[in-house]
Amino acid sequence: MLHQNSVVSDALATAVSGGIILSILLLFEETAKRGLFDQKLNRKLVHVSVGLVFMLCWPLFSSGHQGALLAATIPGVNIIRMLLVGSGIWKDEATVKSMSRFGHHRELLEGPLYYVLTVTFACAYCWRTSPVAIAAICNLCAGDGFADIIGRRLGRHKIPYNRNKSFAGSIAMGSAGFLASLGFMSYFSSFGYIRGSWEMAWGFLTVSLASALVESHPLSSQIDDNLTVPLTCALVGSLVF
Repeated sequence: MLHQNSVVSDALATAVSGGIILSILLLFEETAKRGLFDQKLNRKLVHVSVGLVFMLCWPLFSSGHQGALLAATIPGVNIIRMLLVGSGIWKDEATVKSMSRFGHHRELLEGPLYYVLTVTFACAYCWRTSPVAIAAICNLCAGDGFADIIGRRLGRHKIPYNRNKSFAGSIAMGSAGFLASLGFMSYFSSFGYIRGSWEMAWGFLTVSLASALVESHPLSSQIDDNLTVPLTCALVGSLVF
């Protein structure tokens, strides 16, 4: 709590968290402008960092629906932003360059939009007492992000049923998603939001393996793994937690 009054405290938490996320987005927009990273790597660094850093800010908010809903306004604003920029109503070349694969604004209506929808839903509906929220965001951000980063650099051995995916990428996805989930289990346990356990850890492993398997399937490339991975986390997570 940042203030004795919960409404004021949550308003301050929203301002602080929003400022942190905005700073990260502006940082990667600047790196995209300057060409410091390859465009695909820049996009994946945004992908990995934004959701995980946002989840680190959750303890700033109060418990209950008020805190969850105010926190959800931060990615919720970005839903509107993706819709406006992706549809071409708002011209923002820096955002397009930092978040798209090929530099076309309509790409923001696919993967980036699914990304912010997942984070918003996990925050508003599941919140910090749910391991499903942890699994969904960690496998979407860390898992899917490192699958691409590692797969592009070490992915010489391709998966037989999908030549666009590699064993290295899938292993990186399962490992990164699982380790990030364990990290946030410990983090939220330290605040008393959840009770970490070996059973929960096994649940996170199951979800991460299922997510890596789904991400490697050709269907994920045809639809979008920013959609198929969170749906897998929600489905498998609801069964194991």
